[in-house]
Amino acid sequence: MMPQRILVIGGAGFIGSHTVELLLSGGKQVVVLDNLSSGRLDYLPMTHPDLEFIEGDVLEYPFVLDLLKDVDAVLHLAAISSVQQSIEKPIYSFQVNTQGFLHVLCAIQEIKRAIRLVYASSAAVYGAVHSLPCRDDVPLNNPPLSPYALQKVQNEMYAELYANLYSLPSLALRYFNVYGPRQDAHSPYSGVMSRFLAAYQADQPLTIFGDGLQSRDFIHVHDVARANCLALEKSHVIGALNVATGEPKSLLDLIEYINDFGQKKAEVSFQPGRLGDIRASYASTQKAKEQLEFKYQIPLQEGMKLMMQTP
Repeated sequence: MMPQRILVIGGAGFIGSHTVELLLSGGKQVVVLDNLSSGRLDYLPMTHPDLEFIEGDVLEYPFVLDLLKDVDAVLHLAAISSVQQSIEKPIYSFQVNTQGFLHVLCAIQEIKRAIRLVYASSAAVYGAVHSLPCRDDVPLNNPPLSPYALQKVQNEMYAELYANLYSLPSLALRYFNVYGPRQDAHSPYSGVMSRFLAAYQADQPLTIFGDGLQSRDFIHVHDVARANCLALEKSHVIGALNVATGEPKSLLDLIEYINDFGQKKAEVSFQPGRLGDIRASYASTQKAKEQLEFKYQIPLQEGMKLMMQTP
């Protein structure tokens, strides 16, 4: 059964705001906690009667503890979600990504009441996989390639530990490459899709780090929001699940789609590969289909076309 009052930590951000809209449309009461470091108030329907927005930080433990006393479920999305930024600022990245998540776990344990916990993990936990697709039904066995990846692995380990110590179940959603409206194209740490489209629309070269043959599993943010809602509803599903399409696409494929849908040919600038980047990644989606009854609905070509048509 879907919880009625849900705390979304990081709910004013890219993925969070789309999920909040979907929860509200389903008649749920939503409390958003966000420090607005990357989230924006204009992403949220602030006048909605069932939405409560609180500006604050997940690193403030007493604040988190107080908020959790009045909700049935938590969707934890707050994070420094950039591999590159985690390399440049590992201490800050650790504080937000791991310490912040631990605050949520500790608060739920201290309250000693059943609260559904769903949290954002990442495809980065798989490291440099030697066989594809990335499977969520076997233990992780590759070393992390970045502080960000390590922090997401640590979170999953903390969640498993708290499940064993305190019978505190939770579900990690391993997002693959999420794209769509509200993805900040102006940040140097933004997703490749939004950066490509912003450069294309500004008549600037599209920068590829490496040869462009590196592959990713791109999933639209509306599909991710659906997966989040299903995960909150199905409280018996625990552990970790991939949220992806299961279909790999290379960066050169993205360039081809942009050229197909655009009015001009994209200029491409190839730069040296970046430290910590994964060469190939796509997901096994069988577990999500079976346990969450989730399957993506928006193909990459359709999602890209919609983004290019949106002002």
